[in-house]
Amino acid sequence: MKINTRLFSRPAMDGDGVNIRRVADFERLQLDPFLMVDEIRSDDKSDFIGGFPPHPHRGIETFTYIRKGGFEHRDHMGNVRAIRAGDVQWMSTGSGVIHSEMPLADASDGLHGFQIWLNMPAQDKMRPARYLDSTELTQQRYPSGRGADFYPLAGRWLFEGEAIDGLVQGLAANGAVADLSLAPGGRASLDLSERGFVGLYLYQGALHCEDGRSFFSGEYLVLQPGELELVATEEGAGMLLFAGEPIGEKIVHMGPFVMNTEAEIRQAIHDYQTGRFGSLELPK
Repeated sequence: MKINTRLFSRPAMDGDGVNIRRVADFERLQLDPFLMVDEIRSDDKSDFIGGFPPHPHRGIETFTYIRKGGFEHRDHMGNVRAIRAGDVQWMSTGSGVIHSEMPLADASDGLHGFQIWLNMPAQDKMRPARYLDSTELTQQRYPSGRGADFYPLAGRWLFEGEAIDGLVQGLAANGAVADLSLAPGGRASLDLSERGFVGLYLYQGALHCEDGRSFFSGEYLVLQPGELELVATEEGAGMLLFAGEPIGEKIVHMGPFVMNTEAEIRQAIHDYQTGRFGSLELPK
C-alpha cells in the first residue's frame, strides 16, 4: 500500500447544528474527482436532530450512504425517500437542486452516515439534475475467507479477483465508492491499477502498512493506484474506498456551489436568489 497523501478529518458543523467530521480539499484538489467526505456519527440526537433544511446545490454530485439510522430526503423535483441503513442516494445536481435531509422520526438508535461530494466536469455542470437511490434495490455483500466483508456502493470494483458492480452506476468521472470491513487481522485485495485516483477513509479501527506504520480512524489516505493489499490490525477496521478519474479542471467553491469561474458562482447565487432553482417547503 503506497500512500501519496495523508489527511485527517476535522470536527465541523453544518445544516441546522449537525456535528460532523469532515475531510475536504477545494484548493489543491488532492482528492480529484472527489471534493469532500462528511461523516455523521453519534448516538446523541442533539448532534444531528436539526438535520439539513432546504438548501441549494449546483455543479456537484452528492452521494449519501447510511450505515445506521436514517434520513428523509426531499427535493424540488418531487423525490421523497426514506434513506435507511444500507441505502445509498445519488444526486447529480447539474444546473441546480434544492433539497433537504432530515432525520427520520423512527431513527432512535443514533445515526452513522456519510455524504460525499464529487466534482462535475465543466461541460456537465449545467445539465439537468439527476436523482437515484437504492431503496428498492437489494445488494449483495461479498465476504471473503480472509476476514473481509465488501459492500459495493457505486461503480465497478475488482475485489479478490472478482468484478463487482455497485448499487449505483454513472457517477461523474467514473466515480466508485465501497464499504469494506475487516475482522481483526483480516485482509483484502483489490486491483485498482486502471484507476487514476484511489482513496481510503478509515471510520473504524486501524490498518497496518508493510513499512511498519499504522493508520487510524478519522484518517483519509490518498493511495498510489495499483494492486492493493489491505491488512487490519488486531482492532479490525472499517473504511470507505474511493476510485475515479481526475477531472483536472480549476474550480471555484462557495458554500453549496462548485463552478469553474467566479462569474459562474455569481450567476449561481443570482439564479438561486431569483427562484430559478425552484422551491421546497418541508411538511409541517
